[in-house]
Amino acid sequence: MAGFWQNFSKLGLGDLEDADLYEEAKVEQKKSETIKEEDFLLDKVVRCPVCDQDSTQKIMKTGKAKLISTDRDLRPKYEHVDFSKYEVYQCACCGYAALAKDFQKLSLKQITMIQEGICSKVVLKRYDDPIYSYEQAVERHQLALACAMVKRARVSEKAYICLKSAWLMRGYAESLEGQGKTAKVKEIRDAERDYLEKAYHGFTKALTEEGFPMCGMNEPTIDYLLAAVALEINQIDDAKRLVSKIMQSTQTNPRAKEKARELKEEILKAEKA
Repeated sequence: MAGFWQNFSKLGLGDLEDADLYEEAKVEQKKSETIKEEDFLLDKVVRCPVCDQDSTQKIMKTGKAKLISTDRDLRPKYEHVDFSKYEVYQCACCGYAALAKDFQKLSLKQITMIQEGICSKVVLKRYDDPIYSYEQAVERHQLALACAMVKRARVSEKAYICLKSAWLMRGYAESLEGQGKTAKVKEIRDAERDYLEKAYHGFTKALTEEGFPMCGMNEPTIDYLLAAVALEINQIDDAKRLVSKIMQSTQTNPRAKEKARELKEEILKAEKA
């Protein structure tokens, strides 16, 4: 018989009278759902300015993926998906490719250049996967750079494609690490460095020819980016000079100066190594 405190029958809850007061509730375990890269993507139909045909581009859903961290050269790292794989639009009909933000920015003369220098020659592979593999993404970036060269894009645009390609290669290498593919990882890391060097020299040249904003970035951001890339490619003196410029500039906000100080510490460590 239940004690006075446990006389639940008066409340119409008699089934609780013989229950263990401290019995832990049994929590029904939910089956863990497998998180897939395609869950963070959506298809976007884009009209090609070169051939006037529609093609489907895979893009990341806004706000869906969680930002984990940012590399010192500003490469964003997201959970479950590599943003770098989805930064290039490529027309499946004619082969024209460019960074998404520049895809529609073509003059009539540049359209003719692309038609003659790319569309009439390029051999396109067909992919039907729900995501872009690293191999496919690399091809898209290579084609974007080829189009930029053919259309005689601004130096900063070509440098920016090289930077994005370096980020892509870094993600590619990271995806293979721990799989025993040492030679392949080294090959990809060498390509990453090559792209970083091209990006560094391209942006350095653009500073003498172009104004700001450059690729959507102001002068302190470009200086910081160049300092970080200079450190990546072991141009220590250049990195120190650029960091000093950032910290002395009146255009640099406090947050950017703090990032510059952190980068300076990394530069000093690299210098002593």
